[in-house]
Amino acid sequence: MPGIDHLTILESRHWHWPDEVACAATAARLAALPLATEFIELNGPLGAGKTTFVRHLLHALGVHGHVKSPTYALMEPYDVERDGAPLALWHFDFYRFDDPNEWEDAGFRDIFASPGVKLVEWPDKAGDLLPVPDLRITIEPGDGERRTVRADALSAAGVGLLKGVDASPVGAAPEVAGAHTGVADADAVVPPRTGVETA
Repeated sequence: MPGIDHLTILESRHWHWPDEVACAATAARLAALPLATEFIELNGPLGAGKTTFVRHLLHALGVHGHVKSPTYALMEPYDVERDGAPLALWHFDFYRFDDPNEWEDAGFRDIFASPGVKLVEWPDKAGDLLPVPDLRITIEPGDGERRTVRADALSAAGVGLLKGVDASPVGAAPEVAGAHTGVADADAVVPPRTGVETA
């Protein structure tokens, strides 16, 4: 398998969020899709809004109460019921992850191999331990609450998520700045995993 930073981007979107309301609307559209085992990466600098997006997504998926950042615990699990069936949600934050042995000791490998939605902030800290994500979302802060967002689908499931967000009747559609569908475009490769990716 090619290195994770040299995988072809199957499809992309560039969105503009003028405020947190737009961020929440995109999260709601994503949450309305039939999620089951997807792995979604969240990238961007400190303060970009990664945890804010995850918080809106988890609430839209049915998580009640306060959603805290798992910066120190590395992972926070949630269980919700969707369409009469249980759905496991895993929120990871690898900002302070520095011991590869902890990956095995904490059972993270088993979690990523099991059903449930995995949402990962600071995936670059875990490096090659992580599998290939279905969707990589990179958030870049602008003035005030404005955010520029790039969403790259790295699997067929990720493409389905992007198309689902486009078509969802839930909430306002994100302001689209462009789209890429170059399945056969050799230059369309995944940007490197870094904490401050450019969109």
